[in-house]
Amino acid sequence: MLNKEEAKSLFEIRDDFYLNGEKIKIISGSVHYFRIVAEYWRDRLEKLKNMGCNTVETYIPWNFHEPYKGQFRWDGMHDVVRFIKTAEELGLYMIIRPSPYICAEWEFGGLPAWLLKDKGMKLRCSYKPYLDAVQDYYDVLMPMLAPLQIDNGGNIIMMQIENEYGYYGNDTAYLEFLRDRMRKNGITVPFVTSDGPWKESVFRSGQVDGALPTGNFGSSAEWQFGQMRKYMGDGKPLMCMEFWNGWFDAWGEEHHTTPPETAAKELEELLKQGHVNFYMFEGGTSFGFMSGRNNGKKTADVTSYDYDAPLTEDGQITPKYELFKNIISKYRSREDIPLSTQIRRGIQGKRYCTGKAMLFDVLEKISTPVTSPYPLTMEELDSYYGYVVYRAVMGAEETLSELRFDGMCDRAQVFSDRKLLVTVFDENVNNTFEFDGCKKGAVLDILYENMGRENFGTGLENQRKGLTAPISINDRRHYGYEIFPLPLDEEQLDRIEFSSPASLQSQGDNEPAFYLFEFNAVDRFDTFLDLDGFGKGVAFINGFNLGRFWEIGPQKRLYIPAHLFKKGKNTIIIFETEGKAAEAVNMDWKPMLSPEKET
Repeated sequence: MLNKEEAKSLFEIRDDFYLNGEKIKIISGSVHYFRIVAEYWRDRLEKLKNMGCNTVETYIPWNFHEPYKGQFRWDGMHDVVRFIKTAEELGLYMIIRPSPYICAEWEFGGLPAWLLKDKGMKLRCSYKPYLDAVQDYYDVLMPMLAPLQIDNGGNIIMMQIENEYGYYGNDTAYLEFLRDRMRKNGITVPFVTSDGPWKESVFRSGQVDGALPTGNFGSSAEWQFGQMRKYMGDGKPLMCMEFWNGWFDAWGEEHHTTPPETAAKELEELLKQGHVNFYMFEGGTSFGFMSGRNNGKKTADVTSYDYDAPLTEDGQITPKYELFKNIISKYRSREDIPLSTQIRRGIQGKRYCTGKAMLFDVLEKISTPVTSPYPLTMEELDSYYGYVVYRAVMGAEETLSELRFDGMCDRAQVFSDRKLLVTVFDENVNNTFEFDGCKKGAVLDILYENMGRENFGTGLENQRKGLTAPISINDRRHYGYEIFPLPLDEEQLDRIEFSSPASLQSQGDNEPAFYLFEFNAVDRFDTFLDLDGFGKGVAFINGFNLGRFWEIGPQKRLYIPAHLFKKGKNTIIIFETEGKAAEAVNMDWKPMLSPEKET
């Protein structure tokens, strides 16, 4: 085996891509390590290699690694260095896209929500507090990546400066800051940018000196490359940095697919003229509360990031994979390597509810309230994801007759003495609601849900979550709140005291509740959690957040990788907000789509 010094190579961008003076055809696939449990990284990368790719691309989401200012995570699924080294062991080159903003249908486009604690925050531009935060992050991240570059004996051949910046702004000084900061932190490999080439102003605004412009598109490769050539000039290689071979889904919409034959035809046209990175090779899963929201869409993106990619969400080979493999073999030689990871898919079966806890029974046990005369946002509470309960108490002689939200993002359910009055969401968020029959001195509880910050568009600075202004009761503003943050982390889940579900059947019409399923597993399999009968909420297995569910679909099941199970006792907790629940859940290996849409 070569040592680091002997393994050093030179990757250059001239009229084409060159490795040690020889032209190299880059055929890459996007694999998001942060959407795949670490135990399966090698399997996905081996399958990428067997399809014929010589390179793997990944984003690095800032909020995944610095969830709180100055507190970094590099363990488990967060161990990006291990992911890069695994690719290196398989002989794969790496394209790293570490820009502060990544889009990727990921919460807030990868930006950490704590940036919004600065009420004057200006994102993705030369606003000094923002640049200072980026610099602090890069001063930690870049020295970790620098030794892994190809000219240091590693496998990183290119790095991206920003992502689709032409859609957002034209602050060239900001792009230059990112470029120069990366260089100061030891990044020596060539730089790239990526933008949509179908509009000149977009493509040019995303460019910066010292970086190769690349394009993002899913069809019409000949025309798209022709547009790129017009906007970047001759004498440079053409690369599609995101070949969209599928698409993502939003709640309430249909599942998006691209026919394998159509995608294969586009790939062949693309490879005739340039280089490619598949977006995605495998999409994976936006576990937890990390699925994003696209450009004002009300319902946000589903938990699954299957993307109709060559590999399914759970890593299975598709017809699209086989067609791509055949086309790639025309452009570079390939040889299958054995798959080294044993993946077993199976059935854990039907499991019955063993405990139930109404949210308002356990609220004060699991969350420490913050008292404030006015509502605080999630960012002000340092509780960036999940839910918040805002509690307001009516005057002893006052009856609720009219309610209005003067500042609220996403979705809220209003309860009066635990009785659901109204769900406020999207079209009706600015309405004035009228009530009768409410008793005097009622306790109003507002269960607010953060459905995901936008990950694309120019509205990123407007993504503060929670109530951003006091509610108006009977046509005047109400002051005085108890605020209960509900990030639903492991600490909060551990505090829940469950009762027998049978003893609670008659309580809590339409009330949010936690449902407990305890069971023994004799073996561990990849499987899917079927949530038929439940309304809306989030599910956990052994404290791990599997993600959101919603009966409106298209996603009906949540993926559970085998490694999240334990041999012996296992615990599933479901938090459901609509008062809809089933007495049992079922676990089998059927995919994420609803039965009527499965193929």
